[in-house]
Amino acid sequence: MSNYGESLVMPADSSKPDLGSLRIHDGQRAKSGMGRRVLYASIPVVIFGAIVATAFALRNQKPVVEVATAAKPDAEGPLTALNASGYITPRRRATIAAKITGRVTGVFFDEGTRVKEGQLLATLDDSDYKRALDAAKADRDSTQAAIADLEVQLRNAEIELRRAQQLRDSGVQTQAALDNARTTADSLRAKIALAKVQVAAAETRIAVAQQVVDNCTIRAPFPGIVVSKDAQVGEMVSPVSAGGGFTRTGIATIVDMKSNEIEVDVNESYIARVKEGQLVKATLDAFPNDPYDAKVRTVIPTADRQKATVKVRISFLKLDDKILPDMGVKVAFLEDEKPAAQRKGTGPEAVAFIPKSAVRSDANASFVYLLRDGKVERRAVSLGMDRGTVVAVMAGLTPGDSVVVKGPESLHDGDKVEIRQ
Repeated sequence: MSNYGESLVMPADSSKPDLGSLRIHDGQRAKSGMGRRVLYASIPVVIFGAIVATAFALRNQKPVVEVATAAKPDAEGPLTALNASGYITPRRRATIAAKITGRVTGVFFDEGTRVKEGQLLATLDDSDYKRALDAAKADRDSTQAAIADLEVQLRNAEIELRRAQQLRDSGVQTQAALDNARTTADSLRAKIALAKVQVAAAETRIAVAQQVVDNCTIRAPFPGIVVSKDAQVGEMVSPVSAGGGFTRTGIATIVDMKSNEIEVDVNESYIARVKEGQLVKATLDAFPNDPYDAKVRTVIPTADRQKATVKVRISFLKLDDKILPDMGVKVAFLEDEKPAAQRKGTGPEAVAFIPKSAVRSDANASFVYLLRDGKVERRAVSLGMDRGTVVAVMAGLTPGDSVVVKGPESLHDGDKVEIRQ
């Protein structure tokens, strides 16, 4: 029994949590505060280092510039009075449209197709219009048939009228019978005249219906090249915009390549240097090594007040297949050609020509930046006549020098630069 009692004695509960293990000692608290202070103190250092690295990288980055070569003036040929740029513009360009609204049933061309005057380009659905034409012809035929019947009746009425006249003259028949016969004949003549007028009206309706049928065929108004195909089979076309944008207003765009010319806008400050018949040297942007001879066809007698320019049209002396509409072109208006001997003694001559964008100025003089061995060199220049997009240099440069035409305003003498390709 004593042993059994001893076995009922419960030992101390060993699973009770020890809250003392969660206590933070003073040493640990001091270490945690020190770590946060170090972290906060290092943030400005990191930011400052990033700023210094960025500034160092930007300092070592080379400015990007665009350069151009100083051109040599042609002392033996005509001088350039003015330079300008423009585009090739055809004098005859037309968007071919239908005169009526209809569905396209045939398209007989493609972009680049050469067409002749009157050549068939497209057809529209003409089934309804042909039925109207047939109806007008039927009205005419029925009226002509009625005229034939009335003419037969008129011949019989005239016979009756002559017989009534004879009987009246012999005293056998009364005057009333003669008057009735005469009235019948006159009525038939009036009906025949009315029928003939109706036939003429039917002929007019036939002509109108035929014209509508003819309008279902679209033909080229002049010889040229198709540059745009604006409609396909099955689409609706109309001479006016309709259908919420689902109706085409054009079939094709044709350009007469023989009418290509140059159109440029000349600043009104320099328009006095341009006159009709003046010789021009034109260079297409697509073919810079093949200049064309041209001349001023006309100076449009009005100015654009927004751009302060005057439009000038220039004709090519000889056209070829390389000249396409809307191509960019640079032109040089030439002065009257004089022998080199006559030019001597007339004053200082230009040593080179450079773009106007290459010239910079400060309070003292004009200067440019030359490119030499990857660095820019500031060079003072003496300028001559302003020729539009270029300016003459009287001193300070030699032909072939590379000058900066576009670059940062902060550019300085001796800076290393990178050329934009």
